[in-house]
Amino acid sequence: MADRGRFTDRCDCSVIHEDVVNAVRGKMPGEESLYVLAELFKVFGDSTRIKILCALAESEMCVCDISVLLNMTQSAISHQLRVLKQARLVKYRRDGKVVYYSLDDAHVKQIFDQGLNHISELGTPVQEEFRQKED
Repeated sequence: MADRGRFTDRCDCSVIHEDVVNAVRGKMPGEESLYVLAELFKVFGDSTRIKILCALAESEMCVCDISVLLNMTQSAISHQLRVLKQARLVKYRRDGKVVYYSLDDAHVKQIFDQGLNHISELGTPVQEEFRQKED
């Protein structure tokens, strides 16, 4: 049985704080922007894509190098890079027959770093690993 003295996740008030609701409503992005943002975050929901972004945060790389690093087929890496490219998280440049991939811009690294910072605060084993890599 739940302790009744604790807070619940339900609001029992009957007062609507119209001023707060209206202020927040005025600052909310439009529906389309929120949809596009949700789609962007879905791209981050795959561990292979996260590994690729982590690698590209360190260095520009070709598909061959990424596939060796992640122990995956070039086909699988190419597929994930295509998804990342469509989301404008990575870009590429051609040097002869070799195509090199890198993060699209500094914002991508910032998003990635913010996610790592967030999980490092959770007090899990990840925190220790994260702390060791920063040193």
